[in-house]
Amino acid sequence: MRQTVLIIAALAAFATTAAHAQSGLGNIANDAQNRMKNFDIADKNKDGLLTKEEAQNGPVPFIRAHFDAIDKEHRGVVSKQDVADYIKSMQQGHRAPAPATSTH
Repeated sequence: MRQTVLIIAALAAFATTAAHAQSGLGNIANDAQNRMKNFDIADKNKDGLLTKEEAQNGPVPFIRAHFDAIDKEHRGVVSKQDVADYIKSMQQGHRAPAPATSTH
């Protein structure tokens, strides 16, 4: 359960848009839940993993577009955790640099 909540939080953080910011957190949570449902819909054999074929044929455009990058271990499948880890790494790459410290 905790893992699912963390994954939903990661997906929600990534999915934030100006429209969501104006309409509140409820829509962000709903959007994240819909993305999780779409993962489950795309997972035709219900093994908790998406193959590249399942991603190409399912309602998961983000995963489809980033499948190879999400599949860092080149297993040919991605899990919800893989997607969350990829989103987290993308978010960390966009953080503002730490303030410079003076050596004087």
